[in-house]
Amino acid sequence: MKSTRKIAVITGVIFIIATVASLLAAALTPVLTGMDYLPRFSAHTNQVAAGALLYIITAFTSAGIAIAMYPVTKERNAGLALGSVVFRALEAVFYLVGVMCLLSLRTLGQQLTTAGAPDRASLQAIGDSLVSVHDQAALVAVFAFCVGAFMYYTLFFQSRLIPRWLSGFGIVAIILMMAACVLSLLSGNRITSYIPLAFPIFLQEMVLAVWLIVRGFNPSESASISRKTNDLLSAA
Repeated sequence: MKSTRKIAVITGVIFIIATVASLLAAALTPVLTGMDYLPRFSAHTNQVAAGALLYIITAFTSAGIAIAMYPVTKERNAGLALGSVVFRALEAVFYLVGVMCLLSLRTLGQQLTTAGAPDRASLQAIGDSLVSVHDQAALVAVFAFCVGAFMYYTLFFQSRLIPRWLSGFGIVAIILMMAACVLSLLSGNRITSYIPLAFPIFLQEMVLAVWLIVRGFNPSESASISRKTNDLLSAA
């Protein structure tokens, strides 16, 4: 298997891992609404830990997507390729901030069960602050994702490494996701309130993952990249 084919398969697998991990993490993590979220976190400590672990996997695989593609994408547009790595790495950082908030909420929930009445109010106030940080970190992470993904979908559209119908739909889906981020920022609602705007990019990335695993990058473009790489190695 040629190196570009391996990169395509690895990238597709990482796409799937990142998506599945994020969906499972969201399903396992207790909801952060109402006034009783701290008792819920205390009652489901193992579930919270499993969700946090899955979010950590999501963070690293999200950054891993752009990193895995970089040897191929840099040959077409080094600036966009590097930019996608930087912004998807920033996405991972803010996801990890959210994970720390979740684990801190679990600790607060455990403390709340044994705290006296005077301490419960202060613990609740700290919990509310952590929930706010968690939500804002998630929003910034999605903003970073949108910028990074827009960069590599633009690169794909320009280079034809994947079919233009696929990269074009990716650009449209990212614009919809960015609109959801702006609405969330202006309204104060969680980013998860805009599922209809987020669904197209979920569909897009699953289709792209399957395409990369089954078909890989455009053979003619991949061959051109391989020739450039070999020429550079020969010159060295």
